Amino acid sequence: MQIKITPKFLSGCVPAPVSKSAAHRLLICAALGDKPCNIRCNGTNADIEATVACLSALGADIRRKGELLCVTPISAGGLRSGATLDCGESGSTLRFLLPVVCALNADCTLVGHGRLPSRPLSPLYEELVAHNATLGENGKMPLFASGNLSAGVFTIDGGVSSQFISGLLFSLPLLHEPAEIVVTGKLESARYIDLTLEALAAFGIVPEKTATGWRFDGTERYCSPAELSVEGDWSNAAFWLVAGALPRTTGASDASLTVTGLREDSLQGDKAIIPLLRRFGAKVDQDGDAYTVTAAPMQSIEIDAADIPDLVPILSVAAAFALGETVIHNIARLRIKESDRVATVLFLLGAFGVSAFADENTLTIIGGGSDGGTPAISARALDSFNDHRIAMSAAVFASAAVGDAENDALVIEMAEAVRKSYPDFYDRYRSLGGIAEEV
Repeated sequence: MQIKITPKFLSGCVPAPVSKSAAHRLLICAALGDKPCNIRCNGTNADIEATVACLSALGADIRRKGELLCVTPISAGGLRSGATLDCGESGSTLRFLLPVVCALNADCTLVGHGRLPSRPLSPLYEELVAHNATLGENGKMPLFASGNLSAGVFTIDGGVSSQFISGLLFSLPLLHEPAEIVVTGKLESARYIDLTLEALAAFGIVPEKTATGWRFDGTERYCSPAELSVEGDWSNAAFWLVAGALPRTTGASDASLTVTGLREDSLQGDKAIIPLLRRFGAKVDQDGDAYTVTAAPMQSIEIDAADIPDLVPILSVAAAFALGETVIHNIARLRIKESDRVATVLFLLGAFGVSAFADENTLTIIGGGSDGGTPAISARALDSFNDHRIAMSAAVFASAAVGDAENDALVIEMAEAVRKSYPDFYDRYRSLGGIAEEV
């Protein structure tokens, strides 16, 4: 699918989509619980549906009734052996469920699509094998997984993916024996671990925190509450919040954009978008769960992306409009996302004539800002590389850019990539006054 974006500033009010990070975690806990649980989830996307499908294949009964996902756990009907778990393009689904199926002693095959088969499973793979799991060849899909996972000490490098640690946190209570996770090196994306621990606590599982990780005493059991709610998603709300911050060159200079349904006390790391926008110079107001951003002249800043890698594409858009050089540190892990996001962010910036360069772990963006000119659409089309965050960033970028002598609009190719996390993104874009036409 191709979507043509004609520049027009976005303003108005939009609800935050549901957090797929929270939905994954609550669904997995509910499927491992002791009784039915209703999860209030007023939206979905391809990644959430992948987790639903995999848990259903294992024996959970998950049915949607309006805003509710009604989950009858695997224990009610019994574990299904020999299932094929289609993880779609969801790294969370694969990395969370691989240790879970090993702990359940479920013989199954995991498959994936897009770049998922090429995304790393080491060192989680080796640690599972060291604890008696039987797995097919590392990095090869279809990936056969068989269980009888043994307890003990699981040592994992915290610098590759926090999803490996979350997968172990979900799985070790199923062993009913003492077990421990030891994290070596620097723990990246620590806030995602906090989200996992929050979900586990809602189901009565609170592992002991140690100096190097977490310890289970073997008595833990998943105890399901009657109902829980999936919170709004700070990661995808960031696209609208940045859109509100982009300097207005035409029209009302005080036009603003409001996003509702965002928890102030959320453990999501990407709520860092609020202090970051304030540092850029944007005006941000809060009223309960609503955040309103009003544009103002923006200045360059330095950013540490270690705990907020998913924000880098849309932060690069903000940086393009900020006067000076914005430097984003700790970007190395972006190369193993849905696309090589270092390369695709540079490609995105280049499509608007913005100078930028990267080394192994740092991205530098030379913004125009109010004194250096507004970025202009300098390419007729831009490939999203089937990356949802690149497609959404491009749409927000084009809303505030100006046309050059040859291009007065930008065509986003593979625009359907947004279905992974935000399937109604373009509908919401239009509701804010944006011009997005399918071509």
